[in-house]
Amino acid sequence: MTAEADQVRVVYRKYGGSLHWNHRARLLGDDEFGVWVGCPAGTSGRRGEEPPVVWERPFVILFPHQAWWTATFNPADHKTAIYCDVTTVPEWRDGEVTMVDLDLDVLRFQDGRLHLDDEDEFAEHQVLYGYPAEIIGQAERSAAWLMDAVRRGDGPFGGAHDRWLSLVS
Repeated sequence: MTAEADQVRVVYRKYGGSLHWNHRARLLGDDEFGVWVGCPAGTSGRRGEEPPVVWERPFVILFPHQAWWTATFNPADHKTAIYCDVTTVPEWRDGEVTMVDLDLDVLRFQDGRLHLDDEDEFAEHQVLYGYPAEIIGQAERSAAWLMDAVRRGDGPFGGAHDRWLSLVS
């Protein structure tokens, strides 16, 4: 059993403050890329107030110190190797990390294919939530940077997650 002190609450919100994906995770440590948390197989989470879901496979999430994204790294038997959310800079407070999900996602599948997801949702939410121009620009720059970095395997996308994933697998 993991000590309560090692636990962190992960809270993604949508612009305007509504609750999005949220769950508990184990604080694993930090390195030059940011803070890593892990979720063993069987971890449950919720999207907003929807019923909980149970994730069958372990995963780790990287929360960079000063970047507008987060990245989830999955084991080889998951369809996506890397799933990046474009977000505001993650903020840590009282055992919780929180950020605003800005819709755009960068996915690298196990076969190496790369995909920018939810461009339509991003366009809709710009109107619905009234994203300021600086938020739109930063989200677009972050998505472009992620597409390039994930494609090249730069920084944390070059296997840095392996040691962290081994701690929850």
